[in-house]
Amino acid sequence: MAVKEKYQPVLDLGEQLNIQDGDVTVEGDILKIKGTAKTQYEKNILWDKIKEIGGENPSDIKANIKVADESVYARHIVKKGETLGKIAKHYYGNAAKYQAIFKANTNILKNPDLIYPDQELVIPNL
Repeated sequence: MAVKEKYQPVLDLGEQLNIQDGDVTVEGDILKIKGTAKTQYEKNILWDKIKEIGGENPSDIKANIKVADESVYARHIVKKGETLGKIAKHYYGNAAKYQAIFKANTNILKNPDLIYPDQELVIPNL
């Protein structure tokens, strides 16, 4: 299997995430990709997909992924039925870290139990 086809799911994910300044080349048996993700979270998603396909230390892909906004881990649009705990579990793997999200958003949130659909929350770097 050619290396570009092997990592096609990574390239597709890059398009879905709207990675900027993207470039993909093949040199021999190595796929070289570069681009800029909006946030560290999106960069992590790309790396997780690379590792899912190529293993923990893949030798057939070289990725240079930069982050446009390093001041936050992610930005999240609240969906119906979500809580800060659910959002913290999604991004950090730990619902108890909801307080960090609340503290980063006190400009729009007055109570951690009251969030509303379509609010854009900053998910801070921990």
